[in-house]
Amino acid sequence: MKKPIAITLGDCAGIGPEIIAKAFRDAPELTRGCFVVGDVATLRRATKLIDAGAIPLPVALIESPAEALNVPPRCLPVLQIGALAEPVPFGRLSAEAGKLAAECVTWAAQAALRGEIAALVTAPLNKEALALAGTPGTHYPGHTEMLQALAAAHTHKALAEMPVRMMLANDELRVVLVSIHVSLRDALEAVTFDNVLQTLRIAHAALSASLGRAPRIAVAGLNPHAGEGGLFGREEIDIIAPAIAAASALGLQVSGPFAPDTVFMRARAKPGQPGEFDAVLAMYHDQGLIPVKYLGVEQGVNVTLGLPLVRTSPDHGTAFDIAGTGQADASSLLAAIVMARRLSQLQNL
Repeated sequence: MKKPIAITLGDCAGIGPEIIAKAFRDAPELTRGCFVVGDVATLRRATKLIDAGAIPLPVALIESPAEALNVPPRCLPVLQIGALAEPVPFGRLSAEAGKLAAECVTWAAQAALRGEIAALVTAPLNKEALALAGTPGTHYPGHTEMLQALAAAHTHKALAEMPVRMMLANDELRVVLVSIHVSLRDALEAVTFDNVLQTLRIAHAALSASLGRAPRIAVAGLNPHAGEGGLFGREEIDIIAPAIAAASALGLQVSGPFAPDTVFMRARAKPGQPGEFDAVLAMYHDQGLIPVKYLGVEQGVNVTLGLPLVRTSPDHGTAFDIAGTGQADASSLLAAIVMARRLSQLQNL
């Protein structure tokens, strides 16, 4: 690789540091050329927690992203950001952890926007801890909104001119969301003609680049049975179907709206048998994420679409309930690294 991949620390009271350490210990071929944006002391605590085995896993302090390309395998390079006055207890909400997590994301996003790194992989942060920090850089609901704001500021655009969407993907299913981290009531209000059409256009552009062809996108309805011809709600008739028609008129391969309780099964790929669709457009957060996570959190990857940088993350949270126990599974983080590497290579073709 010509440029390294940055992995942000996440919330240091959660499992982020542990899965990062396990990834570098167990998959040196996948983590080669990666480095962590975070805290050296926190990563050293994580390497002790996982028991690196007969071959030690040294934590190396680097001064610039480029140094990560020359770090040998089974070594964990860390670019120090900020500093903790003392270790943060595992599994406990902490304003200090929220502040550090936000600082790591901000630094890495800006490095990506400057072209210093190939891609950004974010370990899980805790949204409550982010809010507790109370600093100007921590008032976002999550990674997606924070990265959107940073990218908009970097490119001198208004936030509305930098629309982004969340896609959750694994080997069996891809789902793109119309709305993200908002209440269910607000999510219903977000189902508008403009938002649905904009989401379809963002999904089409991103998936065309990664698939090398126009994607087949299915659109889930909002209501049971996709409204049953207006008996259970008119959003499909008045909003969603017209947006699909407008997208089709632009040349997108879009169909629906389909009943939400069956469309994900139709899109699911199985070994040797591709799904009927390449992706499903879901109307709100839980409608889309439950099917993907049910298929296996350990392989799911969150991809932010619409940014002028590559960003992926594991398909799970900070898991405070098991933080510090050594039980966390690094599979989803490794899948996110693989996805980030592939997307960054496609971006540079």
